[in-house]
Amino acid sequence: MNAHDPAWAQHSLLASRRREFLGAPIHALTMAETLAIADEAMTLRRPLHHVVVNVAKLVNMRNNSELREDVATADVINVDGIGVLWGARLCGVALPERVAGVDIMINLLSLCANRGFRPFLLGAEQSVLDAVGMRLARDHPGLVVAGMRNGYFKPEDEAGIVEAINASGANCLLVAMPTPRKERFIKRYRDELAPSFVMGVGGSFDVYGGKVARAPKLVQAAGLEWLFRVAQEPRRLWRRYYDTNTAYAALLCWELWGRRGRRKVDP
Repeated sequence: MNAHDPAWAQHSLLASRRREFLGAPIHALTMAETLAIADEAMTLRRPLHHVVVNVAKLVNMRNNSELREDVATADVINVDGIGVLWGARLCGVALPERVAGVDIMINLLSLCANRGFRPFLLGAEQSVLDAVGMRLARDHPGLVVAGMRNGYFKPEDEAGIVEAINASGANCLLVAMPTPRKERFIKRYRDELAPSFVMGVGGSFDVYGGKVARAPKLVQAAGLEWLFRVAQEPRRLWRRYYDTNTAYAALLCWELWGRRGRRKVDP
């Protein structure tokens, strides 16, 4: 492989599992495969940038070229949303399972505890970060957290934060900020960040720290986790989910119609 190729192109599994759905690159990976890749990156100290794609991000990528570039240039792109999983399968893109970002994070923290890796936690409110730290102490008493920093900082603070992350000796970095802020931060400092495995985790600290309840397994399996979230914060979230879900349904219908047309003209 060319030394200038992206990490995903140099990794045989990532190169063979890279797919495309509605113009967005995704990897057809299981949870176990994703964690094995993260373990390998931290063990060999190879930089690897991880993102997940859900319905909202997939829709927003079409209107935000910076966000699209941030996602497309990542090394590992998992399918977070059940809607994306179902839609991709409907369009003939074979994906093994949903690999939700919050589940990756929880499993990754267990991996760090078992393998002696040190995570750095960046983002969320300070009270949430404190709750995450307390839960980690209960769940993984032997885990050494390299450092923690809340997500409320100004652009002029970023260089100092990157310096602190690098000085901490962290093996992985979890960035709990909203889209597209976390994608922009990671992309901006990707070449400077010392931790091997860098992952945007969105609101996962809120879930792990107990600020936001996770939908029951049956609700997740039914593809209604978004509705569970809206029920918790209807005033803030209903419009966002309405807009993105409607736009996604239209994109999916257009894609299926186009595929039907292409099948008709094929000899």
